[in-house]
Amino acid sequence: MKNSVKQLASVSFFALLLASSSALAAADEKLRGAAERAQPAVVESLREMVMIESGSSDVDGLKKMADYTEARLKALGAKTERRKTTRGAGADMVVGTFEGTGTKKLMLIAHVDTVYEHGILASQPYRVDGNRIYGPGIADDKGGIAVILHSLKILNDAGWRDYAKLTVLFNPDEEVGSIGSGETIAEFADQHDVVLSCEPTAAAPVAKNDGLLLGASGTATGIIEVKGKASHAGAAPELGRNALLELAHQLLQTQHVARSIPGTQLNWTTAKAGTVRNQIPDQATAGADIRVTIPDGAQKLQAALDEKVKNKLIPDNEVTVRIEPGRPPFVASDRGRALAKEGQEIYAEIDRKLDIIEMTGGATDAGFANRSGKAIVVESFGLAGWGYHARDEYIDTNSIVPRLYLMTRMLTELGKK
Repeated sequence: MKNSVKQLASVSFFALLLASSSALAAADEKLRGAAERAQPAVVESLREMVMIESGSSDVDGLKKMADYTEARLKALGAKTERRKTTRGAGADMVVGTFEGTGTKKLMLIAHVDTVYEHGILASQPYRVDGNRIYGPGIADDKGGIAVILHSLKILNDAGWRDYAKLTVLFNPDEEVGSIGSGETIAEFADQHDVVLSCEPTAAAPVAKNDGLLLGASGTATGIIEVKGKASHAGAAPELGRNALLELAHQLLQTQHVARSIPGTQLNWTTAKAGTVRNQIPDQATAGADIRVTIPDGAQKLQAALDEKVKNKLIPDNEVTVRIEPGRPPFVASDRGRALAKEGQEIYAEIDRKLDIIEMTGGATDAGFANRSGKAIVVESFGLAGWGYHARDEYIDTNSIVPRLYLMTRMLTELGKK
């Protein structure tokens, strides 16, 4: 009986999303005006966060970002808590909770870590050039954090409390696969009706319009290991079993294995063999980056790889291959698609076009949030930017007002349902 009631409620909520997408009002001038007035403060928040170097292994920097975001959430009236990640650097997740007067449970997520090593600001400083602001991690994902903090400030100032519970979760290990926070994200998401994930959207000229994302690859790591036999490379090479040659053979014969499994991708990216020049190597290993967009993609790849490696170059060598799962794929539900279309209508209110992006090869925490399918999940509510994971990462300041408007309008619409 409980399941029937839950299914009916889910269907009813979905129907409301579809109905409201064709009946949204004209632009909310109060929210648009508030977004415009907030832009200078957003820029200052971005500067403050970029000046805190917070690579995924930088424990001190991650603590500073946890302190910063927790203080900002407390200032907005949130009840906050810290949760240690279960693996990795041992940094803190920051969870902020707001109690409201409505009926829906809403969740916002973003990450505080970046891919950059400590000291990056010396060669890649914060700088402003026209409508672009540059800095390591400014788009991915400190722009997403800024959207959350300033959207909530706008709504808080307006006295908006039309939700039963609103949860904000900032995690410190997204760039290394959310290895210590993914299960927590999934756990919290299952307790909410809607999760809005705040990774960036691509800026012009890379993308013609801002977007929302409905799909992202899951990740896994492939590992192949070869055990051979060592011997003197000059005096008795024939007595050895060359693990390096076996590894090369296996990499070549497995390089295209994913082509026969739609929804999967495998690329060998690392390799290691031998320690000295004059010895036949008895061990060799290689690693692969794996992306999947289907739930059983890793299992299908494992079976195909197991079959392939039976064909050895050197019969007596031992060859094993395994896949270590990472972040699950994100494929939005029909309810998520309806919510993204509502976002398009919201953008149209301010004469902007919003694209719906079906899939990206990147991976995001939306995969954990969407894993069970209980919550409605949509990705890329962050600022528009580019150059992620590279030099000269930037955000486009022209996206600040539209993205604040999108987030604030989306939350107020969700609160009405």
